[in-house]
Amino acid sequence: MPLKMGSLVDGRYRITARIGHGGMAEVYEANDIIKKQVVAIKLIREDVMANPINLKRFENEATIAASLNHENIMKVYNHGTIDGRPYIANEFIKGQTLKDVLDFRGVFKISEAISIMLQLASALDYAHMHNIVHRDVKPDNIYLLADGTIKLGDFGIAEADGLNRQTTLSNDIVGSVHYLAPEISRGKPATVQSDIYAAGVTFYEIITGHVPFEKDTPINVAVAHIKEKFPPVSKYISDCPKEIEKIISKCTKKYHRDRYSSAKQLFNDLELIKNNQSILKREKRNIFARIFGFK
Repeated sequence: MPLKMGSLVDGRYRITARIGHGGMAEVYEANDIIKKQVVAIKLIREDVMANPINLKRFENEATIAASLNHENIMKVYNHGTIDGRPYIANEFIKGQTLKDVLDFRGVFKISEAISIMLQLASALDYAHMHNIVHRDVKPDNIYLLADGTIKLGDFGIAEADGLNRQTTLSNDIVGSVHYLAPEISRGKPATVQSDIYAAGVTFYEIITGHVPFEKDTPINVAVAHIKEKFPPVSKYISDCPKEIEKIISKCTKKYHRDRYSSAKQLFNDLELIKNNQSILKREKRNIFARIFGFK
C-alpha cells in the first residue's frame, strides 16, 4: 500500500509527495518535523520484500550507508519500519543521476568530468578507509546537483569489512555487468580495485557517451571485460588528452594488481590534471581545431 499524503511516519516524517517508484522501492518527499528539514523516505515495495535477498540488500543499504558521513555520499539519517516494511530516511537530493544527464544532454566536457571524478574518488577513498566496498559504481548511482556537487548513492550491495573478510551477501555475482571488473565475473570477491575499475568505466562513459563493450547479451559483455582489450577513449574522442587516457587505462587494467592501489592515488592523478591548466586549454583548442580544421 502506498503512503498517504499528510501521514506521519514514526511520529517524525510528514509525507508531502510521492516522487519515485523504482525496482526496489517507492520514494516519497517528507518533512522531518523534528529537525525541520526535507528528507526522502525510501520504502521497500511489498512484492520485492517477499524475496529475502532483496530484503537483506535493502537493510544492508540502511546500515552501511548510515555509517558514512562524507560530502559526496548520500546521507542516511534514519531507518526503521512502516507496518512491517523497512524504510530509509535519506538526504533529499535535488538533482539527476549522471545517466539521466547523459541521456538528456550528451557527454560531459573533460573539465566537468574531472570535477566529477575527483569527487567520486574522494567518496570511494572515504568508504574504502571505512572498510566498505561499494560494488555498484556507475552513472545511475551517482547524483549531480545544480552546483556541480556529486553524491554517490545506492549501497544496497555494498560489502562492509570487505577489505578484511571479503564476504558477500550471497554466492551470486552482483553488480551491473557493464561496470564489473574481470575478477568479479570470474567469481572472485570484490575489492577496492573492483570499485576503481568501475570508476574508470564511469569516467570513460561520461566523456564518450558509450560503455566500453556494447554487446548483445550480458554474458558477452562480461566475457569482453575478461578477454578483450579495453577500447581507448580515442575510439570516440580523437584528440583526448593522453593524461586522461592514461588514468582510464590504469583504472581498467585486466588484473587488479595493475590498477591504482587506492582511490586516493586516482584522486591525486586527477588533481594533477585539474591543476595543469595547459591540459584544459588544450581541450578548448582541440574543439576549435575540430570545427575550423586547424591545429
